[in-house]
Amino acid sequence: MQCCSGVRFSYASPFTRWLTVRNSCSKLFVGGLSYDTNEPVLKDAFEKHGEIIEVKVICHHVSGKSKGYGFVKFTSEDAASKALKEMDGQLVDGRNLRVHYAHGE
Repeated sequence: MQCCSGVRFSYASPFTRWLTVRNSCSKLFVGGLSYDTNEPVLKDAFEKHGEIIEVKVICHHVSGKSKGYGFVKFTSEDAASKALKEMDGQLVDGRNLRVHYAHGE
């Protein structure tokens, strides 16, 4: 059985396979970033919700400018869940964030 946010699922369930691909609910997609937001700023905004493993702002391969989205991976599902609830819609660098669970790697 797998557990995410206190709910148990069997491994046979399609939903459970989807959760497993999502890094067991510990990796978040963060959209709506300002093009000036970098990884230290994103980490600073999210680290009050729990221990972070990785922060990645996706940048254009030529210009090096942010594409306006990134990912934050926490050490626990609880920290990610708390961050998702508290950070979705919050203002960072003048932009409202859109926070969701990340899909796949």
